Parts: sequence; structure tokens; C-alpha cells
Amino acid sequence: MRVKDLPARERPRERLMSTGAAALADRELLALLLGSGHRGSSAMDLAAELIDHCGDLQELARSDPHRLLTVPGIGLAKAARVAAAFHLVRRAEAGPERTRITSTSDLADVTSPLLRGHSRERLAVAVCDTRGAVLRRTVLTEGGADHTAFPIRDIITAVLAAGGASFGVAHNHPGGSLTPSDCDLAATTRLAQAAETVGLRFLDHLVITDTAWRRIPPDADGEGHADLRAPKPTLSRTSKA
Repeated sequence: MRVKDLPARERPRERLMSTGAAALADRELLALLLGSGHRGSSAMDLAAELIDHCGDLQELARSDPHRLLTVPGIGLAKAARVAAAFHLVRRAEAGPERTRITSTSDLADVTSPLLRGHSRERLAVAVCDTRGAVLRRTVLTEGGADHTAFPIRDIITAVLAAGGASFGVAHNHPGGSLTPSDCDLAATTRLAQAAETVGLRFLDHLVITDTAWRRIPPDADGEGHADLRAPKPTLSRTSKA
């Protein structure tokens, strides 16, 4: 049976769009790459034949495109399309090493691009694995010119959802002041306590302006306990996470 003759809810393309690629079998995903079958065989039939010809999906992924041409119904276009798809996967897996956060300065480098140049306060979160590699960085909240929400529960949830083992946070002060507010100090302490409760490592909380940044230690109790750092004219690296 041709794919287009199947009920809409059973067609690979429609199923991928409605339930996600993980719900599709190997031959269904491959059928989407092939696009069409041949001589009365559907794209899914041809996909199954191609996998069987190579032995399994892993062997197919390693196959030279010229080998694929020996399967009836696989022409230059289909062979090139399949080979290109698997090569893209290999490139993605062998991509540049993730940015790592091993110091407060690294956290500033990762979060500053999300915060500098904005007229409203934002709270950014950087999530890392056990080796400090950045898994995700995101702006969690955005508020007004002099405040933004600091939702402890949402921060912890975001870190856990990303599979993180450690994390750091930063927020900007559009007015240019590096002095943390009483709310900033209290939130830092509460966040450190919440992280410890669920077994996460809390790295740091930073205040960032367009020209400088400042660390807020979890036990900060006043101006003298915060670590003031000099402005950095450029950031050495950013994360794609």
C-alpha cells in the first residue's frame, strides 16, 4: 500500500508532526528521507529493503552511497540524500566541545550576551553537566527597569529538566549599578539552599552591567562581602547551548 493511501493518522509525516520523531520506527524515518518508493512498493517498503540490504541501521549509516545504489529503487538522489543525512548526524556529534564553566569569569562570559544591552532586568540561567560543560543557557524571566522575578522553584525545575548537575545564574542592572539589592542577597542564599536540598551544585550568582560584573556570594551580608571584578572589554567565548 502506498503511504498516501494510508489514513492520515498513520502516515509517517503526519505522525512525526503530531507526536514527534521518537514515535516513528526506523523504516518510517528513513521513508521520510527517501520521499517515494518504486514499482508498486511504498517508501516504507523501500526503506525496509534498504535497511535489510545493509544489515541494520548502524551499517546503513556507515555505508558508502555507491553501495546504496545497488538496491532497486535507490537512485543517485535517494542515495545522496540518505548519505548526507547520516553525515550531518556525525558532524553534529563531533561538533566543537561545549563551553565549560570552571570559574566565575566563565559564568560571566556565558551569561553576559543574554543580559547586556537590555533596558529591562533579566534573569539568565546556565546549566552544566558534571564536568562543567554547558548544557543550556536561557533567559528565565524578564521584568522592569529595576526588577525581575527570581523564582527559586522554576530555576531548580529548569536545571533538573535539562539534566544538569550544576548551574549558575546572573541578572542585569540596566541602570549600571553593580550593588546587589537586599532581595538579590536573600535570593542568592535561598537558591543555594534549594540547590543543596535536591543535590545540585550552585556555582554563582552575578550582577551584570554593560561594562562589568559582580559576584554575589550565598553568604553575602553586605557591601564588603561581595567580590567586585573589573570590566572586561570583550567576552572570550559564548555557549550555543
